This record gives sequence, C-alpha cells and structure tokens, in this order.
Amino acid sequence: MARSVPSRLQAPEISRSLVKALMSLYDYPHPLHHDRIIRGYDCPHAVRTATMCVAVAVRLGHPEGRVRLYHVACLLHDLGRAGLDRRLFGTIWSWAKQRGIPTRPREWRAVHPHTRYGRETEAFVSHYRKDLAAAGVLLDRWAIEQVEMRLGYARRLARRLRAVRPTFTKLGVSWQPWMQQVMLYYYYPERLAKAPSWVKQLAEVLVACEQFEAYSNQRRGRDYYARSKESLAEAFAYLDKLEQEAILSGEVVAAVRGLTAEGAFDSILEAARGEALTQHDRRYLRNLTA
Repeated sequence: MARSVPSRLQAPEISRSLVKALMSLYDYPHPLHHDRIIRGYDCPHAVRTATMCVAVAVRLGHPEGRVRLYHVACLLHDLGRAGLDRRLFGTIWSWAKQRGIPTRPREWRAVHPHTRYGRETEAFVSHYRKDLAAAGVLLDRWAIEQVEMRLGYARRLARRLRAVRPTFTKLGVSWQPWMQQVMLYYYYPERLAKAPSWVKQLAEVLVACEQFEAYSNQRRGRDYYARSKESLAEAFAYLDKLEQEAILSGEVVAAVRGLTAEGAFDSILEAARGEALTQHDRRYLRNLTA
C-alpha cells in the first residue's frame, strides 16, 4: 500500500483546456428530440470530486504519472450517467427510494439473490413495470436507460467509454483498464477483489471523496435526496459506515479526515454548498482528527 506523504506536496495538474474537453463528454444527444443535447448534469461535482481525489492520492504517496491519469478517471466517474434526464431519473429513483427498493447492483442482488449477475436492470423492469406504469411512469427504452444508470452502471459506462475512446486519442489521454475499474468500485466492489492494492486504494479514495462532495452538494441534495440542509457530520458518518462495511479502509478515511481538518477542502465544500462555511462548521472540520 502507498505510504503517507506530507500534504504540502503539490498535486500534479492537468490543463484547464483538457478538463473542459473531458467535461464536454458528458453531453449527450437526446434520443427523443434529435435537435437537442442533454448537457452533463452537475459537472462541477465531477471537477470538485476529482480535485479532492488528487489531493488524497498525493497524500497517500501515489506517483505523479499515475495521479494524472487518476485525475482523468475521477473527472469522468459519472460518465455512465451521461444523458441523465433529471425529471425522469428523479421520478423513478424517488419512487424506488420511498419503497425501499435497492438502488445499487450489490444491494439488489442481496434482496434478489436469484437475479443473474449483470441483469439487475432487467430484473427491476420485470418486477416494477406495472407498478411504475400505475404511478405514471412508462418504462420505455429511454426510461430503462435511466434505470440502467444505477442498476446497470458497468454496462452503460462501458458503452460510453467505447463511444468516447477516439476523443481520448485526440486529447492525448492514454486510457488504462485500471481507470475503469476505479470508476466502478462504488457499485461493484467485488470486481476489485483481485486488483492490485494501489488500484483498490485509488478506487476507495474516489468513493470517499465523491460521497463527501455529494453529501455537501446543495444541488444534489435538492434534486435527488429531498435534503434541505447539508450536514458535515452526516457526511462523515456515512464514510464511517462505508469503512465498517469494508468498502473504505481506515487509511483512506484518515487521509480524507486529515486533509479536511487542515482546511484543504474548505473552498470545495463552500462551492458545493453554495454558501460560506459557518464558524460552527469550521470548528467541526478543524477538530476532525482530534
């Protein structure tokens, strides 16, 4: 496992022009309205998450070249949700959440163990097509894609990566298989069971930072989680829960806590919240490692 290094080391940067080009890959032609483009949802979330991930990866001692590629993977961690229809996606998954229906593949298989691996989307459609129709949601091809964005994320991500591979070449990005593994970890932790320890650690860092940002993200809280206020304590409680579930290691959680306590993420958290941190928030953050 990578050793810890001082936080004062500078993270390797990629150019703003490359970041902008990568963010444009989230844009998706609307399948029902051919003259429309669905703009990538909440791209600033991806940028903030990636910035945090790079800082943690540097803290954990990963080499510069690897961190640059990791930065690209983190920027594109939501690429499998390109084309997300906010209204339709929100309607389907709010309906599911209200009924306690699993929203991640491993959780689905825990409740429905007879579902064939990789066919969770089809199982969801089979189980709930009639119920959703009664709720006013027709599970047509486009609606099923919104289901696939969660329960079939690996499949949809693979399709999107194939579609944008020529763009990677034009941008000079040397895409590596481990980058896709890292992007899939939150939904498919079992796929990294035999991965090198450094790959798994980077995957854990992405999960930790992405969830920390999402718990602090006012827009996502409003759009998806029916949340009226962001709670730092709830964010770290969730990271602790993921550590208890062995999704995150203590080393990764400690690195995130340490950098947060040092103030490395204050501006990112303020941008995610859309408002300044309060004095109470700052005291809480500074005492994270106390």
